[in-house]
Amino acid sequence: MKKNKKTIFIWIIVIVIVILAAYAAYTLLSKGYMPDIPEDTTQEEKPIAPDFTVYDWEGNEVHLKDFFGKPIVLNFWASWCGPCRSEMPDFDEVYSEYGDRVEFLMINLVDGRRETLQSGKEYAESQGFSFPVYFDMDLEASLSYGITSYPTTIFIDDEGHFLKGYIGAINKQILLDSIDQLLD
Repeated sequence: MKKNKKTIFIWIIVIVIVILAAYAAYTLLSKGYMPDIPEDTTQEEKPIAPDFTVYDWEGNEVHLKDFFGKPIVLNFWASWCGPCRSEMPDFDEVYSEYGDRVEFLMINLVDGRRETLQSGKEYAESQGFSFPVYFDMDLEASLSYGITSYPTTIFIDDEGHFLKGYIGAINKQILLDSIDQLLD
């Protein structure tokens, strides 16, 4: 009986270590994975964000280029994604403060299998988010940006040039610091 308890205890420790190692690896690898554009890069040298078409809540086509003229926070998410769900309250809070000066495009990745238009809308409604939600029904936006991990957040200046991006959940301070860079 003593041997069984010891074996169970060892397995519990091993499982906890594996979980902690996986979390640490995810955190380390996801932070800043998308490189910043160097500060000394001229405006002409900065890459232009590719245009795409997504759909608003009512099903109307919306194009990224329609938002040029203001800085843009572009966030790709899905309702089943735990890290996406964890960062969205911060995005909503920051949107309430900066939404008049910065465009927030919260893009729900609708693949029709794991994420549907209905599941995305139901999640956004149940949380009462005030930021605008757009739906990538044709996966045009996610393919244009090579999105393979959720969430992904990209910051675009008012002329449509990339500033920086993050793969993985970001915290409120990173969001605020990045917006401050956009507004400088």
